[in-house]
Amino acid sequence: MQQNNKDFKSGFISIIGRPNVGKSTFLNRVIGQKIAIMSDKPQTTRNKVQGVLTLESSQMIFIDTPGIHKPKHKLGDFMLKVAKNTLREVDVILFMVNATEPIGKGDEFIIDLLEKNETPIFLVINKIDQVHPDELIAIIESYKDKYDFAEIVPISALQGNNVERLLETIQTYLPEGPQYYPADQVTDHPERFIISELIREKVLHLTREEIPHSIAVVIDKIKKEEDTEKDMIRVMATIIVERDSQKGIVIGKKGALLKEVGTRARHDIEMLLGTKVFLELWVKVQKDWRNKSTHLRDYGFREDEY
Repeated sequence: MQQNNKDFKSGFISIIGRPNVGKSTFLNRVIGQKIAIMSDKPQTTRNKVQGVLTLESSQMIFIDTPGIHKPKHKLGDFMLKVAKNTLREVDVILFMVNATEPIGKGDEFIIDLLEKNETPIFLVINKIDQVHPDELIAIIESYKDKYDFAEIVPISALQGNNVERLLETIQTYLPEGPQYYPADQVTDHPERFIISELIREKVLHLTREEIPHSIAVVIDKIKKEEDTEKDMIRVMATIIVERDSQKGIVIGKKGALLKEVGTRARHDIEMLLGTKVFLELWVKVQKDWRNKSTHLRDYGFREDEY
């Protein structure tokens, strides 16, 4: 641990923004491996995800928050509470916006939340690879009229443009502090959480518009197989949906879609664990689970932790 190096800087950075502006893509880019799931559907991130980047002279702990949106159910209330609470815990706030979309009511709602905050706030304009450079000036001006940001940094999280510059700028705002996590640790989430998120990501990708965000994934068991010639870990997981029709969609014709979910998820889980994985998936209907506090707690959405 780098506890005694007085030149060492460390701090917590919150990434906040509307759904689908690229927060998880940015986090995965910075950390160098997938710890946050990515989807072009809004509300993909449900819990705050901590990603840890350790450099020679600093350690940055990033918190990817759920996209801020008007809640439509108890799960939505939970997600908004998580996002708002992180604003009080950090040293720098990255307010990420999408360069391809004009400033909207959702952005203004977030800016109103930020008004009461004394933390340095960066405006991070993402997806600049999708707009002409000449358009950036107008985008920057439209946000400058709304708030006096400490820094404004345009980036492309997908391609990596300007990400290094953003990281260098963040470091200048961090206080001197300890190394909170070992240098090789990239997240504080347990493997079970990341595995469940990887499975959920594959369901979202493969079902597209047919399945809304009424999916949860519960890891029933992870155990090492002792009786096989090669090292192998058996993962058993249940995909929770809200309706019988959704169960049919997730399973697919003759089980084809569920099999594809398993194939894709197994690949990512093997990359995560560094060993062969045998993945078993089931699908279970739990009607209206997003509005039931007991189910939210059972599936890992615990308000008392935030």
